[in-house]
Amino acid sequence: MNGRRILGLLCLASLPVSLWCAETANSPAGSVPSIPAASATDLETLKQRIAEQQEQIKKLQQAMDEQQKLLERSLQNLAGSPAGGQVATGDGTPVERAATTNVAGPVRLVPALNLGGRPSPLNAAPRQVSSSDSKNPCEKENASPTFIRLGNTCTIPIGFMDLTSVWRDKNAGSSLGSNFGSLPYNTSVNAQNSEFRFTPQNSRLGLRVDGDWKGTHFTGYNEFDFLGTGAGTNYTVTNGAFVPRLRLFWVDVRKGKMEFLAGQSWSMLTPNRKGISALPGDLFYSQVIDVNYMAGLTWTRQPGVRVLFHPNKTATFGVSFENPDQYIGGSAGGSGITLPTALAGLASSQLDNAPNISGGTNTVLATPTVHPDIIAKIAFDPSSRFHFEVAGIERTFKIWNPLATPALGAGQHFTKVGGGVQVGINAEVVKNFRLITTNYFSDGGGRYLFGQAPDVIVRSDGSLSAVRASGTVDGFEATIKNTLLYAYYGGIYIGRNVTLDTNGKPVGYGFAGSANSQNRAIQEVTFGFNQTMWKNPKYGAINFMGQYEYLTRDPWFVALNSPKATHDNTIYFNLRYTLPGSIPNF
Repeated sequence: MNGRRILGLLCLASLPVSLWCAETANSPAGSVPSIPAASATDLETLKQRIAEQQEQIKKLQQAMDEQQKLLERSLQNLAGSPAGGQVATGDGTPVERAATTNVAGPVRLVPALNLGGRPSPLNAAPRQVSSSDSKNPCEKENASPTFIRLGNTCTIPIGFMDLTSVWRDKNAGSSLGSNFGSLPYNTSVNAQNSEFRFTPQNSRLGLRVDGDWKGTHFTGYNEFDFLGTGAGTNYTVTNGAFVPRLRLFWVDVRKGKMEFLAGQSWSMLTPNRKGISALPGDLFYSQVIDVNYMAGLTWTRQPGVRVLFHPNKTATFGVSFENPDQYIGGSAGGSGITLPTALAGLASSQLDNAPNISGGTNTVLATPTVHPDIIAKIAFDPSSRFHFEVAGIERTFKIWNPLATPALGAGQHFTKVGGGVQVGINAEVVKNFRLITTNYFSDGGGRYLFGQAPDVIVRSDGSLSAVRASGTVDGFEATIKNTLLYAYYGGIYIGRNVTLDTNGKPVGYGFAGSANSQNRAIQEVTFGFNQTMWKNPKYGAINFMGQYEYLTRDPWFVALNSPKATHDNTIYFNLRYTLPGSIPNF
């Protein structure tokens, strides 16, 4: 483009000189030509000549534009021709090899503008890039890229802006997410009132970074929302100052058949839709609006490391080591155990009974742990329409009995090993219609059911016993044009585990006379839709969503004249704008 501008300027500059030369050619040698007065006819002739020169310059620029386009197409064909490339000289130095290509029609070459003093042939072979560069999708940017290039990495913004409304027929006091295990009974004050709220707290922001380096692909992922716990009272009075909360922050590296991930991610016990990927789009945590997802779903987001092995495109094997916690209930409305009277001090000192795991008192950081939770998983994906997985978890709990009475196990360590297994299937039985089932059975794995079941109870001598807990989520997802429809059933079952205190009274979980917060079963039925109202790869998408949720819970013990169970009805509506952006296909 700069060459064409310079050429045009040179032509314009040469016009007065050519006119002067035409006049002086007819003068005698050595004489000074006289300059006659310009007549109207001469001025008109000069204007015509200038107009003719400008028309010639315009045609020349158009011709050069056409030649430039043809040249660019020819160079692209040369770069993609298998005949092109590099060959080695006798000393091993790589040099360019001429590339040939077939171009429709004759190729017309114009002289290249050379400002550097060296020849610049237009038919020279293009510069060859390294194999890692040529495979880097960041190099394939188009006129409207959906990612941001930073060096040799591709970065995309992650996030959406939500405005969610939630209505419950009982004032459960759980804000946007459902506290499955603490639905109020009809005899309570909270059951006499309903609740309605608007909230933007489920909005998310973050970024994803991808790149290739020496045959190794790396991915960095960050995501946070605004569901953090804050102590202020100004959320609804004067200002909706919602607190940001870190959801995901991890890096994944893969080379060949091996893959390594470290950071805070979804637990590997969370069901997958594809392989053992940690990307949210490859996980199954339902399509619901409820930010606590489904009763019966195994999930958590916590720090850890994992190693994956991909023997082929169908199978994936993985082992992860994740943050442990000696949990006895009390989180997110979950049921808590009853400790022996003499060992009540174990709560919050050696066993976690915090209202929120890693809450304001940081009790999860104060409680001791033996080793990370160890999770192993096998996934099979024979096609994009079928996914099958089996996962297992091993956990170890250990406490020290601080009592002074030797007969009660004073001065001893007590250890208990717990574990569980999870099995899941995600299958597209017909086009755009999927059936999903995920099932979990454990002794000492209740924390992974959204904290709705305790892991262990404590006997009067300080020894530990694992609590049996299981969960399931079953349902379907169907896509009809721009609408996603779904329906699920979820259930949690918590086993009874009772022991006697030194005074002969029962303690533990689910004993006669226990609080009606010690649940035996929690069940949920839910269905909803997700309507894509508008989307554009350059500008994002707008979705409108709705969900209905019916929850029940049944305690182990029902006192005389007390309700045997309780339930509530919840309705969500959500308007979402999703940011544009998609990562290239590495």
